[in-house]
Amino acid sequence: MSQEINFNHICKIEGHAHLTLKIRENKVEKCELKASEGARFFEALVLGKNLEDVQEIVSRICGICSSAHTVCSIQALEEAIKLKPTKMQEFIREMLMIGERIRSHATHLYLLSLPDYYGVSSALELGQKDRDKVNDALEIISVGNKIVEIFGGREMHPFLKVREEYPDFDFSELLDLLKRVKKKVLRTVDLFSRLEYREFNRECDYLSIRGKDYPLTLGRVTSHTGYFVDDDYKKHLKENVKEYATSKFVLKKGVPYMLGAMARINNCSDLLSRESQKLLKKYKKSMGISHFFRNPYHNLFCQALEVLDCFNKGIDLVENAPEKSEPEDFKVRSGHGVSAVEAPRGTLFHEYKIDKEGVVTYCNIITPTAQNLNMMEADISRLVDLMLMKGKKQEDIVQAVEEIIRAYDPCFSCSTHFLKVKWE
Repeated sequence: MSQEINFNHICKIEGHAHLTLKIRENKVEKCELKASEGARFFEALVLGKNLEDVQEIVSRICGICSSAHTVCSIQALEEAIKLKPTKMQEFIREMLMIGERIRSHATHLYLLSLPDYYGVSSALELGQKDRDKVNDALEIISVGNKIVEIFGGREMHPFLKVREEYPDFDFSELLDLLKRVKKKVLRTVDLFSRLEYREFNRECDYLSIRGKDYPLTLGRVTSHTGYFVDDDYKKHLKENVKEYATSKFVLKKGVPYMLGAMARINNCSDLLSRESQKLLKKYKKSMGISHFFRNPYHNLFCQALEVLDCFNKGIDLVENAPEKSEPEDFKVRSGHGVSAVEAPRGTLFHEYKIDKEGVVTYCNIITPTAQNLNMMEADISRLVDLMLMKGKKQEDIVQAVEEIIRAYDPCFSCSTHFLKVKWE
């Protein structure tokens, strides 16, 4: 006996996705997770463009992760032309990444995932049931937007140039805002530690960058099975396509792996702020977690803790902002550069080759969701198999699957950049 379950529209995620499950003899035989949007070919858009125009183009890949694409592209281009950023430029980029992570996580936590745990269908219904939750979300999101606006010139799709410094600015208002709203973030961490998450522990490899600070813009690519520098990513990560999808799928040494907040905390919890480490220890105990997070639903709690850490990091950076300095002039030359940064959903890679005129001749971009897709499919299959063994009804299975997809916080708009054409 076989049956097929189709999720024609998975709601409350970034982009549009479709899932097909084929079940035979009470076991998942086929699991296909794909974006329901056309391929966007964004790597081809920068070919033939001058290196100074690239950031403006790639920031449009994703409205949610526009800061990450901006920073990653600039760092890769700087490596290609052998240009070192100033302390002020590094400060600006870290603040952009912090602002983006705050607003992205808060949006996902409160407006997309929390309704699942309150038995309502949307954030609008959640607001009617518990208005304070939505108010907290909007205030936290507004802080993230404000940070991106200050350091990127606008709330969405920040604009930076390779040599650009930030003009003189009084950060006292921003500092007051971060300190005032932080109490709402502490409530958020507590809230997401107390949700009744489904029991679903599994083993997998977790990948993120790791440096001297909690990962944002710099560091080696790290997992439980080792580390590598970003220039060597193609030796470890292999992109592939599937007949049913317009997105790329990525494996590490032939095996699925997980990115995002949970991976970063599993790999780098010792680099969190002192307050974040203290709360992590406290809430791990109350959640019954002895060491690593192994339940993908717990990615929500990890995102909440990261919001707090971003507030603490932002306060520290603003209080110790570097002095403005003259950026180094650069000479256009041919070269090759790769960068990896931590977007809200995980590790993002940009790679470019530049000719002697400063024109892009090669580009490869690997987004976090493309890397998470294989792991998401594996988790969905395991979860459904377990629920079938327990005799759960189809409507319960559908709800659980949608929740686990949302827990990953996928961005399907980012992932749909490839299309395999069959020529007749």
